[in-house]
Amino acid sequence: MTRQVKRAFKYRFYPTGEQAAELSRTFGCVRLVYNKALEQRTRAWYRERRRISYVQSSAALTQWKKTGELAFLSEVSSVPLQQALRHLQTAFANFFAKRAKYPRCKSRKKSRASAEYTRSAFTWRDGKLTLAKMTDPLDVRWSRPLPEGAEPTTATVSRDSVGRWFVSLLCQDTIALAPATDAAVGLDAGITCLVTLSTGEKVANPKHERRDRARLARAQRDLSRKAKGSANREKARRRVAGVHARIADRRRDFLHQLTTRLVRENQTVVIEDLAVRNLLKNGTLARAVSDASWTDLRSMLEYKCAWYGRELVVIDRWFPSSKLCGACGTVRGKLPLNVRAWTCDCGSVHDRDVNAARNILAAGLAASACGDGVRGPNRSG
Repeated sequence: MTRQVKRAFKYRFYPTGEQAAELSRTFGCVRLVYNKALEQRTRAWYRERRRISYVQSSAALTQWKKTGELAFLSEVSSVPLQQALRHLQTAFANFFAKRAKYPRCKSRKKSRASAEYTRSAFTWRDGKLTLAKMTDPLDVRWSRPLPEGAEPTTATVSRDSVGRWFVSLLCQDTIALAPATDAAVGLDAGITCLVTLSTGEKVANPKHERRDRARLARAQRDLSRKAKGSANREKARRRVAGVHARIADRRRDFLHQLTTRLVRENQTVVIEDLAVRNLLKNGTLARAVSDASWTDLRSMLEYKCAWYGRELVVIDRWFPSSKLCGACGTVRGKLPLNVRAWTCDCGSVHDRDVNAARNILAAGLAASACGDGVRGPNRSG
């Protein structure tokens, strides 16, 4: 069996000087339109208690282009500007649905420089991509082929903090469902071991940030010595960004390999609903938790399970997986983090992480069978 999904394929490309200048102008215009529309919406609400729709923002954009101050907006493709307004509309929809905080302005230094082109704003012919306002196709490094016969519906161009250029092509793809299996696995996330499986296997945490911490510290010290606004400071900033990019790339690659293996080998994957945002408030653990990137791990498991016809079960964060005896069902009162093994009153000796993973699996399978959630003790609902 197969499944039709929308899938993004990301490639690195090397623009000419003219293309880089055009894209940089587009990034700036996209950021300006987004911020100006956000300011207009915020002002209308707080001053007049009036909401502005996407259609009204689009009409305002047309008027902005006719003014002498913002006439330069007409020099770039109009599609990325319209897409910026659509993204703002989505941000407000998420805010009103209480899925996200109030939209924030895009920063020239901190926000991701990107522009989204829909099908009317680029040409895809003979495996070459040409964006609006450009005469030559982009010099893309096709590290992997697009699906046979695929026609990209959107092309998102971005530039990271190191100065690398990327294009992400959204296509319709056909994915074959993974062969059915009876295997199931429970995952207990940790710091010393990134995940412990209910099979007893422990996947070591690569600690990518920790391995490059000395290199990052040297680059940051070098940056702090450079005069603000100087060319040398910009070079030093890029070196710092390069170390961060190296860490992020290696971490992402490792997580992709791990999650792909787990999804291919198991029909059911059970994980905990960890409150990562709260854990990041712990000054002692924040750096290690951030390096483990549990949020990315869960995100990858979610969409890969959906792609390949697997089941992902998420149990309640308050479920006492570590303190619950897998043999007799007794819940231990206290279990400090430094206790890695413990003995139950029934005589069972437990490895803390393996026991937690097995309890997570058992709870997840029970929840999947009865179609209900898993909650910890003293939790209502």
